[in-house]
Amino acid sequence: MTDTSIEPGAVPKTTSSLYDVDKRTRKRNAAEKRFKYYGMGAIGIGLFFLVLLAVSIVRSGLPAFTQAVVKVDFVLTLEQFEDAEGQLFKTKAYEGYFNAALVENLTAQGIEATLDAKGMERILGKTGGTIRAFYRENQDKLGVPVEFELATSSRVDGYLKGRVTRENMEDSRFLVKTDLDLVDLLTDANIVRQVFNWNFITGADSGVDNPGGAGIGASVVGSFFMMMVVLFLSLPIGVAASIYLEEFAPQNRITDLIEVNISNLAAVPSIVFGILGLAVFIQFMHLPQSAPIVGGLVLTLMTLPTIIISTRASLKAVPPSIRDAALGVGASKMQAVFHHVLPLAMPGILTGTIIGLAQALGETAPLLLIGMVGFVARGYPDGFIAGFTEPNSAMPAQIYTWAARADVGFYEKAWGGIIVLLVFLLTMNIIAVILRRRFERRW
Repeated sequence: MTDTSIEPGAVPKTTSSLYDVDKRTRKRNAAEKRFKYYGMGAIGIGLFFLVLLAVSIVRSGLPAFTQAVVKVDFVLTLEQFEDAEGQLFKTKAYEGYFNAALVENLTAQGIEATLDAKGMERILGKTGGTIRAFYRENQDKLGVPVEFELATSSRVDGYLKGRVTRENMEDSRFLVKTDLDLVDLLTDANIVRQVFNWNFITGADSGVDNPGGAGIGASVVGSFFMMMVVLFLSLPIGVAASIYLEEFAPQNRITDLIEVNISNLAAVPSIVFGILGLAVFIQFMHLPQSAPIVGGLVLTLMTLPTIIISTRASLKAVPPSIRDAALGVGASKMQAVFHHVLPLAMPGILTGTIIGLAQALGETAPLLLIGMVGFVARGYPDGFIAGFTEPNSAMPAQIYTWAARADVGFYEKAWGGIIVLLVFLLTMNIIAVILRRRFERRW
């Protein structure tokens, strides 16, 4: 009982309801909403720049996948191919035959034109050697109509793609403005046309004077052999080291020192690994310079810390109850790790390995030091073993080489090479996602 009493008919005063939003709550809700908008804005800005980068790469690189060519129906007789003594004529003669066939194609379309031999040489290069080499290997084609498809020079190709204009072009020994009139005539007659440039996908570098004939195929093969070395060395070594450090190694100063050094090595600039590879693998071990096996060894050293760190994180993510349950039913420490912990950690291990390989695939700095940029790959390896030991290039090194050259045509090839490299990187990341989904287990 209290002395407080309520008079009859009086209504007691009530406090505010729990459902009423007070001033402090409104302020807190507004702050949370602003933070949500900040996050959405940050994601939007990131996506905007990502799309801008992708559009820039595609717009600059797609022209590398097309090539301007001259298509001409051509017939060469045996008398035009060789003389009475069986000797081949000089290349100038075959160029004359080709120009005559080109005039004949134009005449058949009702176009009267006189071709300048020098101008055609500036537009197509020396066609005589190509024609003579073709009929030397295919003499059964003599006297039979053959459709020749000859690539134009890089400046003509740039003119048709809009990279070279009449206003910014200066007359030189490579191309003069009057040649463009002939190019326009051939384009209107559908003799000069744009086709898909398969040589860019399957070809090799053509040197500093022929950007139109440059291809990235040999560099793709070099990167493939390098990645094989990285995969077969870094995966078993990295996983074995991670399992030992995480599951079996005692906690002492030595293991602490090893863990700190592994973390530090993951942050070391990649060019340092290139200096190490130059000193150890080339100067000390005398392995072949510019060979994919050397590049693979250097990239293995660079990738190992990433694989070890990601593998240890995957092993640590497995609940301790899995280990305790296996040990509780009589399994040994090794059986618990390899039969229970490792299968559950496999998705993370595979993901970390593929991400490490993707990082190694795009590295250029280590390859600078071992000579894979200075060497120009002009062809494919002679065999499987030669793919590891013979000098070759790699995709990022080839892109760097093209970007450093003066001709604008190589700049276009560099952007196209970036597209090819990004396709490989995206493929590897998609494989990582698929493997993670495939091996993922829930407990």
